[in-house]
Amino acid sequence: MPAMSDPRPLTGEPVSLDLLNTRWMRDGVRQDLLTGVDGLRIWLTANGLAERFTADAATLERTVTARDALAALVDSPGDPAAAARVDEVLGHGRIRAKLTADGPGEEAEFADPAWGPGWTAARGHLDLLRTAPDRIRGCAHEACILHFFDTSRNGTRRWCSMAVCGNRAKASRHYARTHED
Repeated sequence: MPAMSDPRPLTGEPVSLDLLNTRWMRDGVRQDLLTGVDGLRIWLTANGLAERFTADAATLERTVTARDALAALVDSPGDPAAAARVDEVLGHGRIRAKLTADGPGEEAEFADPAWGPGWTAARGHLDLLRTAPDRIRGCAHEACILHFFDTSRNGTRRWCSMAVCGNRAKASRHYARTHED
């Protein structure tokens, strides 16, 4: 079976934001990569998780649950109910310390492996919050629902993509200036 290509306009963000970006807008219509196991397989592959986790109905359901919990947290960062939803996802896995040939290491463990991808994304989000919570951003374009981690030097990135949303905003401002009465 040939591999399906990733249709999303923004990829390569940290795993938690990449999970959020499985929903996007195209021509004013919300798109969703996670409507079936084929989309889940695309997302797992894009994030290097396809070797560890199975793209099946149970994993899809639990990954969407994790996405919804992360979306609630990103939309309302101080909301205790949103934090509780992410904590619920995190409750389905744990980190086990271990000694490897290379020295100390850690390994994620899951009672139900179907929680693995969603748990991995939620755990990754904790790392972003620990590192630079102010750099977790939603695109500033009013018609865009994508998220990114601002890695710009001065921390002023506003658009998911300067080539797409940034250009749209500049074009809108130009149109408004040139068509004033």
